[in-house]
Amino acid sequence: MIRVAVLGAGRIGQIHAANVAANPRAQLVAVVDPVESSADALAAKLNCEASIDAAATIARSDVDAVVIGTPSDTHAHLMLLAARAGKAVLCEKPVDNDLGKADAAVAELKQLSAKVMMAFNRRFDPSNIELRRAIDAGEIGDVRQVIITSRDPGLPPRDYVAHSGGIFRDMAIHDFDMARFLLGEEPTEVYAKASRVVNKALMEEFNDYDTLMVVMQTASGKQCHINCCREAVYGYDQRFEILGSTGMLMNDNLRPSTVRRYNANETEALQPLLNFFLQRYTDAYRNELDAFLKALQEGTPMPTSPWDGRQALRLAEAAIESVVTGRAVKV
Repeated sequence: MIRVAVLGAGRIGQIHAANVAANPRAQLVAVVDPVESSADALAAKLNCEASIDAAATIARSDVDAVVIGTPSDTHAHLMLLAARAGKAVLCEKPVDNDLGKADAAVAELKQLSAKVMMAFNRRFDPSNIELRRAIDAGEIGDVRQVIITSRDPGLPPRDYVAHSGGIFRDMAIHDFDMARFLLGEEPTEVYAKASRVVNKALMEEFNDYDTLMVVMQTASGKQCHINCCREAVYGYDQRFEILGSTGMLMNDNLRPSTVRRYNANETEALQPLLNFFLQRYTDAYRNELDAFLKALQEGTPMPTSPWDGRQALRLAEAAIESVVTGRAVKV
């Protein structure tokens, strides 16, 4: 039984804490949040201790591992704090909003031989696992192109935007990681365009964007196209297409039901898409946590590493540079 503390009692922290509490490999010891009422409410719901002090909780002798679901700009600090204390870590993306800090953290974590896993949950979605399995089995021959569509149903709260690090580091970073995961190679060139068409005033206030497109290419010529938007009025839009030399794979959106309706006014009528990532990736979050706990119990390598987090962040930084300069950026 692995004794776990969850840092963060916001929407991601709540998901992680509930999954820890429900996992037979783990015991949820405590939840931590600087907002005491949030920590207390979640702890009461899940029958564990509450705290406002992350450092003190990490240092506890009855905590073997921590799950970090705090704001992005706290990740590197908390990962290092836990690793120095000899604790295993499952950390939400990114490593940090700053690439220099991320590089320093990755280097120290390697020196410490820390057991750290980056929480790129989409790799653990059952459908995406099947995509990777089919590619590895040679079902579509050599991968040539990956196309990723990723659109949220609406803008996040203003306070979230303020601390997110921007759409490239926050939202699209999942897509940069999935590009690496599906291409099987590192992109070496990035070209991006971004605009403010959903809420221009809010995006200008934080020097951010709400709509983007990215084109990437690997050294061997494989290509990836990513398009993201903070608002899709029809729901949470998550699609993948992988073109190979002998075929194609597609992963479409999930819906509450696959029933299609036909009548005099419409054909192929379907239920709306799932509302948000918390519904779309419920299984992925559970699988991700279980993979982390299983690796700890069996002493096997973590499925995703701080280096994976660093590489996704490097692609995000290259995309931002491309938007600013109007040129493709070598990685």
